[in-house]
Amino acid sequence: MNSSYRAAVIGLGRMGSTFDDEMTRGGSIYLPYCHTPAYVASPHTVLVGGADLNDEQRSIYAERWDMEGHVYSDYRELLEKEKPDIVSVCTTARVRADIVEDLACFGVKAIWAEKPIALTLAEADRMVSICAEHNVTVAVNCARRWNPHYTSARELIEAGDIGDLLQVTAYAQCGLSHNGSHAIDTMRYLALDGVVNWLFGEIESDESAFGENDPQGNGYLVFDNDARGYLRSTPTGAAVSWEFDVLGTEGRVRILENALQFELWKTVPGGPRGQMQPAKIPFPYPTRIEGMGITIIDDIVTAVRSGGKPRCSDADGRHALEIAVALRESHRSGFTKVELPLVDRSLGIDSAEISGDHAPARIRRLMQQ
Repeated sequence: MNSSYRAAVIGLGRMGSTFDDEMTRGGSIYLPYCHTPAYVASPHTVLVGGADLNDEQRSIYAERWDMEGHVYSDYRELLEKEKPDIVSVCTTARVRADIVEDLACFGVKAIWAEKPIALTLAEADRMVSICAEHNVTVAVNCARRWNPHYTSARELIEAGDIGDLLQVTAYAQCGLSHNGSHAIDTMRYLALDGVVNWLFGEIESDESAFGENDPQGNGYLVFDNDARGYLRSTPTGAAVSWEFDVLGTEGRVRILENALQFELWKTVPGGPRGQMQPAKIPFPYPTRIEGMGITIIDDIVTAVRSGGKPRCSDADGRHALEIAVALRESHRSGFTKVELPLVDRSLGIDSAEISGDHAPARIRRLMQQ
């Protein structure tokens, strides 16, 4: 069995190439994390090239990764000349759907795409359909699913350590589509991949709700496994940043300070009048921590070989987008109950990442400094 896959990257900016170089202190992200460093480090892949419309991006990439002669302005030329098996799509979401469809038709084995999956539900539907038709594995980079600590939390919940799952609450100040895809997908991951049947939503303002830009919002979600979800993506205050709280009938898992702290609480005998009381239990931290990009590639390769799905598939990415859109539609309709799937597939959100995407994100960041 061939253990080496030819890998390429389309979109040679921060997540495609240089994000890891920005990491100067530890946290909950373990390197290699972004696409190119992960391909270089993985025993399953060999980096064969990249593509980007921006001349400077290509030049930086070629020098950084010793890819002179293997970077292209047109990703179609990259496909024809380098014939990759796995391709990352790290472009703006404005063109992501078209590129993914072209990759599937070209015959790549797998796609590792940035989030959000697309701008509209119709685009996402088309991506999922075409990739299924061509038997292409698609992973969407809602990366907390591959974080070892979130994995440990999920395993505790799945094993019944906190009893029957009751509720997942998320605090994550962000736009519902761009970084909201992380928050919503992580809620689903901790809710044991529950599918949202219906919800209520509230957007930060009427103006935002009736626009097409990426709004902050709050929501109440009802999963098909009877769990409930609460999302707050409007301001969470200085003391709460990207936290998740999972309640069960016999315990609780808390993910605090953007995954710098993890807590496991279980009920034990004792307390006033001999009733059961909550007690903090040591959280099971892993003995070895692997770079998250390596974990993602391992998962993609396993899915390719087995015919299964990666932890965050294209269908998962689509569901995250659909939940975000539905939260906005609830506000638009007078804060009414909205059932999923949504009938109108033309609906979408202009992800925050496409604002100013005529210039690479690296350049826009430099201009803001």
